[in-house]
Amino acid sequence: MSSIQSAINLEDLRQQARRKLPRIAFDFIDGGADDEACLQRNRAAFQRYTLVPRYLRDVSRCDQSVELFGHRYASPIGISPTGLAGLFRPDADLMLAAAAREANVPFLLSSAANAALEDAAAMAPDNVWFQMYCTTNESINADLVRRAIRAKVRVLVVSVDVPVNSNRERNKRNGFSRPLKMTPGVVLEALGHPGWVLRYLRAGGIPMMRNWLPYAPDGARASQVADLYGTLTPAPMVSWQHIRKIREAWRGPLVIKGLLHPEDARQAVHLGAQGLIVSNHGGRQLDAAPSPLDMLPAVRDAVGCNAELMLDSGVRRGSDLVIARCLGARSAIFGRPTLFGVAAAGQPGASRALAIVRAEIDMVLAQIGCQRFEELNESYLWREGTPLPRASTPFPLPVARPDTTTTPEETT
Repeated sequence: MSSIQSAINLEDLRQQARRKLPRIAFDFIDGGADDEACLQRNRAAFQRYTLVPRYLRDVSRCDQSVELFGHRYASPIGISPTGLAGLFRPDADLMLAAAAREANVPFLLSSAANAALEDAAAMAPDNVWFQMYCTTNESINADLVRRAIRAKVRVLVVSVDVPVNSNRERNKRNGFSRPLKMTPGVVLEALGHPGWVLRYLRAGGIPMMRNWLPYAPDGARASQVADLYGTLTPAPMVSWQHIRKIREAWRGPLVIKGLLHPEDARQAVHLGAQGLIVSNHGGRQLDAAPSPLDMLPAVRDAVGCNAELMLDSGVRRGSDLVIARCLGARSAIFGRPTLFGVAAAGQPGASRALAIVRAEIDMVLAQIGCQRFEELNESYLWREGTPLPRASTPFPLPVARPDTTTTPEETT
């Protein structure tokens, strides 16, 4: 059995990636902002819930497929947008797109990816969604939308949770910044991961951010394109007016990613968003932010059935998907696990991450007595400190008893 197939959970893939990547690369994926309390909060939110099983139900076959924006996907999982994936393995973005296509789940290609949106969309037209940040340049914003239209992208996702750069202390300690500081210590540590070093050198060093190459001078090097991206984003002046302009230009499904407050969710739907991804950017932006799972019920109540709700940040188990669905999410997405998988073993690693979670969802559905993922609701959930589940029929119930009538002979 290959090492990637020996991974039995997502943490195994994380540990395999840790062995394959130099610290500067692994920490970029693994780390969060400030004290990384938000990373812990995202996981703790799921652990506050338990699933109450219902037995004596036929669960010989369970269906976890979901419909999103007119397309039925095989599973309620998706791959979150992750920038600079090509640094961890060349062509990682296209590997993620191929893994999503094979599993029939969405892959949200980041505008900060190394692959061009046109190439990814051509590889997996039913599975690639394009995620963009608004920039300080209005003409570039408009052109990104036009390119998504020409590439026939199914869904456009606009991330709004990066108004300014965050304080990612692991990156600072490792010298991960623009320009990338390859200090003697960083180089020496990287040499302990010869496979990564060889791939990095063969690919020509820092990978090109191809989505931004059209806006750079002719002949620009990868480092120059990365610097251009750094001048265009973040864009702290972005407002609801930018979303309005995108909605006017984009006629397909529009999803806003990164909202946590129910009033923001209501405003996004009012402006025409058909979907919302409740997210705190995986704990990489505001360390004091609440977990998306904790905010999900309030967002659900604010928008009702007027938008598809998805959840991002902290998802690591199939049971997390089930809990999120019980609280109102149609599906949930994750980025680190598939990125660790592709870093460890290329496309098979990403596929392994998806397969692990899919198998866990099937098992949990059967364990709790639910045939279809889409039928999950809050009746399967219990949170400590809340009233216990109660029977729908008042006690006492009529009880079928065996016939114990005695004969006259037995009474003598």
